[in-house]
Amino acid sequence: MKQIAESFIRPIIDSHSVTVDVEELKPITPYPFPWPFGQFIDQFPEAVSLVAPALHPFQFDQSKKYDLIILAYTVWFLSPSPPITAFLKSGEGKTVLNGTPVITLIACRNMWLEAQEQVKQLIGQANAHVLDNVVLTDRGSFLKTLVTTPRWMLTGKRNAFLGIFPRAGIHNNEIVATQRFGKALLFSLLYGDMQKREPVLTGLKAATVDQRLIGSEKIARRSFLIWGKLFRTLGPQGHLLRKLAAIAYGLFLIVVIATVVPLTMIIRVLLRPWRKQAIEKELQYFEGPSGSNDDRMEEFS
Repeated sequence: MKQIAESFIRPIIDSHSVTVDVEELKPITPYPFPWPFGQFIDQFPEAVSLVAPALHPFQFDQSKKYDLIILAYTVWFLSPSPPITAFLKSGEGKTVLNGTPVITLIACRNMWLEAQEQVKQLIGQANAHVLDNVVLTDRGSFLKTLVTTPRWMLTGKRNAFLGIFPRAGIHNNEIVATQRFGKALLFSLLYGDMQKREPVLTGLKAATVDQRLIGSEKIARRSFLIWGKLFRTLGPQGHLLRKLAAIAYGLFLIVVIATVVPLTMIIRVLLRPWRKQAIEKELQYFEGPSGSNDDRMEEFS
């Protein structure tokens, strides 16, 4: 995520025409990497319930009025990562966001729709609005990334292996290519009006939705909320009883992802001929405001 954010803003910084303040959110209790399996699963009740962890003090100047805020985040359990939740819920975050256009920048395996809905709601509560949304996902297949992503998280190994599993994560060429957004954004900052509510990153293939996953995300989100509330009644993070329950649920979740999600995807594909209008409406909504069109790619390549 950090590499993607740095690539995104590189053209703006290199121009020396715009002042950029970079704020890295730092939890007081650092997250481990690689993750122990039980400890990672134990995070999901708070993540899905949008419980904000304690952060180190922010470094940005709250008295400044910014022209734009770029909010870069990853997705945890179909929710924004907890440090981003903490920023959006904080008094300082709400102050700096107030009345300011926001570009959200997401990097994840493949599911981000429900997380973005939550982020949009929190941004709205701070009296701000999402001007654009840019999403980068792992281009590996659903089943292969089901192996490569957990392997990366739990062991720290992201290399290709066994001749069939690709390197985990976003490809380097895609990370470098995010500079097109920075170029287009720089043009708008210098010659446009950032206070308007119209997106400035359209035509750059900013956000592409896999319609097969829409239903799965909605089902999984409801499941996370129900089980998350139950687990929080067992005790705080790290409590033995809750940790054992979380591990059991984590194993169950893996089975569900490997079976129910593909089944839901197949059903949506089979029903697509009878749901064309509904699917197009869903895609238009979730891909907004920036969209998946690529008609301006050459202009800012």
